[in-house]
Amino acid sequence: MLALAFVQTALSSAPVRALDPSELLADPVLEERARELSQGLRCLVCRNESIDDSNAELARDLRRIVRERLVSGDSDAEVLDYVVGRYGEFVLLKPPATGVNLMLYFAGPAMLGLGLLVAVFYIRARRERGTGPDERLSAEEQARLKQIMGD
Repeated sequence: MLALAFVQTALSSAPVRALDPSELLADPVLEERARELSQGLRCLVCRNESIDDSNAELARDLRRIVRERLVSGDSDAEVLDYVVGRYGEFVLLKPPATGVNLMLYFAGPAMLGLGLLVAVFYIRARRERGTGPDERLSAEEQARLKQIMGD
């Protein structure tokens, strides 16, 4: 009984592909190319899911477009150029690090570096001004502390 539950859990947790059998191409080489391209294209409805994994109608249309372009003789680059030209670079799950995308790639680390730099200068300035807390207690404070502690 436990083995059956384990097998059922393993099968239900396996990745499920949204690809309808009617969408498959007869040529296995073209189908493999279509699957590779589909894995790199984002479903515009589901956001961070490839069109190969999505059940959305738009993803189905994109899979159909990719397969139609491949059957018509387009190269992988031509198919991607067509889809990007139609939907923009956002459709790529891994957009190239060029142009405006370079700003996006470097903005996070640059802001982190700037924040660290500001923190370092702020801490140095506080130390130089001596505005940090005084760690020594005055004689009056020490006497009061002894009184509170019951010594």
